[in-house]
Parts: sequence; C-alpha cells; structure tokens
Amino acid sequence: MVIYIGADHRGFELKAELKEFIQGLGYQVFDMGAETLDENDDYPDFAAAVAGKVSDDYENAKGIVICGSGIGVDIVANKFSRVRCSLVSTSDQAFDARSDDDANVLALGANIVNSEEVKKILTTWLGTPFSDEERHRRRRDKISKLEIELGEKNK
Repeated sequence: MVIYIGADHRGFELKAELKEFIQGLGYQVFDMGAETLDENDDYPDFAAAVAGKVSDDYENAKGIVICGSGIGVDIVANKFSRVRCSLVSTSDQAFDARSDDDANVLALGANIVNSEEVKKILTTWLGTPFSDEERHRRRRDKISKLEIELGEKNK
C-alpha cells in the first residue's frame, strides 16, 4: 500500500514526524507538500494533491492530510471522487473510520492532537481493515451511488 501525505504550514512539522513514523511501519510514503515551511501557503493545494492521488488509485493508496484544525483539508479531500476522508482525533474514531466507513484518507488537526496520540491514531487506522459487513458495504455503496448521481447532475 502507498501512503500519500500532505500538509500546510500549520501541519508541516507533524507531517515530517509522521512520514518517518509511517516509513518505520514499513509503508511507502510520498510527500505531496509542502516542501518548505511557508506561512502563506494554502491547505487546499496539499489536500487536493493527496486526494487526487488516492482518487486515481483508490484500491491501493491511502492519504493523510493535515492542517491546523483538520477541517479544511477534510472538506477539500471529500470533493474528490472515490475519496472517503475522515477527520479523526482519537484511535477509536480511527478504528470506526476504517472498519465501518472504509475511509481511505485521514484528516488530522495539528493543533488538536498531540504527536503521541497521532501515532496511536495512525497505527489503528493503517492496521484496521474494512469490516465488509453487509450493513457497512450497503452504506458505503450508497455513498458511492450518490457521488455518481451528483456528479452527473452537475455536468
């Protein structure tokens, strides 16, 4: 599995730490920016870069997007087809996001969660498979159907 990660200036330091941590878990990580700390950068650029990669390879890729609150990057990532991004601040939420909702992008708030909690969140999120229970599959499929219907409606 490939992991794409991106963060604005508020998530820049956390992204650097998490990249190393994720690689230590044995995953291949691609950094989608920011490459340098720039207080004037904009979170949509990095969230879109990550979500675009996951959308293109949603069966083999996962993404992590980080900004100060996590809200902005979550909103951006969920604009992309086949992306199910979840804003998570606990390992219990990370488990549910993967097991119940088959989330393939994780949004984090660098100002909300500390480094140690994020490592627990990531370990849980990366290690939890989609449950594939009928009720969760049915709900995920309804989301996918809505995505298609709304996409065609907005053409």
